[in-house]
Amino acid sequence: MVNLQKGQTVRLEKSDGGTLTRVTMGLGWDVKKAKGLFGMFGGGGGDIDLDASCLLFDANRRLVDQVWFRQLTSKDGSIVHSGDNRTGAGDGDDETIAVDLSRLPASVTTLIFTVNSFTGDTFERIDNAYCRLVDATTGKETARYDLTGQGSHTGQVMARIARTGAGWEMKALGEQTTGRTFQDMMPQITAAL
Repeated sequence: MVNLQKGQTVRLEKSDGGTLTRVTMGLGWDVKKAKGLFGMFGGGGGDIDLDASCLLFDANRRLVDQVWFRQLTSKDGSIVHSGDNRTGAGDGDDETIAVDLSRLPASVTTLIFTVNSFTGDTFERIDNAYCRLVDATTGKETARYDLTGQGSHTGQVMARIARTGAGWEMKALGEQTTGRTFQDMMPQITAAL
């Protein structure tokens, strides 16, 4: 498993050197505990609804499909979203996006993963936010990227998965942005292509 830093790239390979074909991008977060008197009584300032999205681009940088809380499956069925988690409560991944790389149309060259706060809450209220890539055939985590960062941003362009010759590679992006949906973040998303 690789702990990625912003801008770092990792090839999507199995531990035996083969190419990964099925991966899951997991997103997790917690709501920051309130400080002072309210924190003593378990107050945390309410839930935060973060939304993970996966955008599919072709070689001409055109958006050809999207998977998000309003469309949980790509048109070709190769990408499936777990559904909208509106609280961040509990341990582990709060939302997941499963990708069958072997079933992606040949015209799709890049996947961009984003996270945003639909309710407009900023990342100042979020703790322990991360995205992680898991080999879906073994359940083994291959890469993790810490998303927690103080700031008034409401979204991040998390990661890019791109075709490279015979395989795929993931790059941690961590570009902070604002927007309630991925559509609001398109200038930063297209800049990451």
